[in-house]
Amino acid sequence: MPQFSRRQEIRTVIDTFITERLNAKLDGLPADDPKREALTAQYATTSWLEDAARRAGQIQAVTHTLKAIHPDAKGTNLYCLPSDLPKYRLVGSHCLDENFAGDVVGNAAALDVYKFLKQEHDGQSLLTLLLANDADTLAALDDNADKARALAESFTSITQPRGGLASHTHGKQLYWLAGDDPHNDEHFHLLMPLYASSLAHRVYQTIQTDRFSDSAKEVRDARRSKQMHAGVIREYPQLAVRKLGGTKPQNISQLNSERRGENYLLASLPPTWQQSAVRLPIKTRDGSIFPGFGLRPAVRELVSTLREFLLSGPPANVHVRNSRDELITELIDELLQYAVELWTFTPGWSASADCNLNRAEQLWLDFRRAEQDELFASEWQRMEWVGEIRERFAQWLNARLMKNLSVGDVEHSYWARQFGRDALWLDLNWLSDAWLKRFEREQSQQGGADDE
Repeated sequence: MPQFSRRQEIRTVIDTFITERLNAKLDGLPADDPKREALTAQYATTSWLEDAARRAGQIQAVTHTLKAIHPDAKGTNLYCLPSDLPKYRLVGSHCLDENFAGDVVGNAAALDVYKFLKQEHDGQSLLTLLLANDADTLAALDDNADKARALAESFTSITQPRGGLASHTHGKQLYWLAGDDPHNDEHFHLLMPLYASSLAHRVYQTIQTDRFSDSAKEVRDARRSKQMHAGVIREYPQLAVRKLGGTKPQNISQLNSERRGENYLLASLPPTWQQSAVRLPIKTRDGSIFPGFGLRPAVRELVSTLREFLLSGPPANVHVRNSRDELITELIDELLQYAVELWTFTPGWSASADCNLNRAEQLWLDFRRAEQDELFASEWQRMEWVGEIRERFAQWLNARLMKNLSVGDVEHSYWARQFGRDALWLDLNWLSDAWLKRFEREQSQQGGADDE
């Protein structure tokens, strides 16, 4: 079977589009209707292309349109390829890839011409190929080179502004001082903002996919049922919808009609300042961080899960023990995370006269204070506070569980042992050793200086 040439393939794309439109017209007519012959002649490829080239002057392909600013505005619309736009760090039309959605304005009766030019061969539209002066596409339009060139010029003219650059009283206008003298009118440029239709359409498509696609629904269903899912949920809080064109969105543009006039506006609001999630435990309840630590959402959820698990009366086997220990490990990990967050504060904060934190927790959470406080350093090096921290953790956890469970010394000892085996102490010991070596080195150097 002979292989089609590229020109033949493009010609097939053209013929297929025209044939489909003809068949749609013929489907509603009886077999003996005299209109069938006239329609067949009208939709012959050569005849249809010539008529389409003539009607191309009634529409304009655009990426930035004026009528979205005001429906009665009459002025310049622009067709700007994203690849030809300056590259800025801010998001704009220049961020669109080569598969951007081009828009069209003008006579709705001639929109079939634009649909024709959007037909693709090998991932590129006929309009893109004609704008690139592709030889095979020109040859596919007509065997006569001059006729093909004339057709191509008519089709590609839809990307050019009509009647030169012009603004309008209904369009937005901004006088921008481009020179040095604000009193001289000639030192101003008149800027006419246009609506980035192709960019607005990409934003609309992205948000629609994130909100209503099947994959997005699956992820939300998984979240509601508290099931694991590899997908990502994207939310757009305080999203606004601007309707353009009223009951006739086609009067604005073709893409606006496809969106039923809907154009999304992301929330543009000043930030809502929130206090830091982690505060220094200067004034604490009962002189301990544990009551406040227990209020953290993740901690509350873990404690609740552990309580429900123990209340369910699980059998005493290795799987149950492992499940219980995993919950305890996650709880201790949260405590480690909290400690690390407090370690980032400036050393010495626990020395404040207002700090009522017990000494063991001061030594744990503000250990770098030892660098400037010899008494604190001496207490820290004895490491007696480590056992007290373990006991405090076990006591706190028992208190949280005993409202519904019968827990006592046995559970207290087990929680303390688990805490002692956790990576928290490995990390803390590593920090301790590093600090001790530096402390001893500095003391030795200081002692040598004093001897001299």
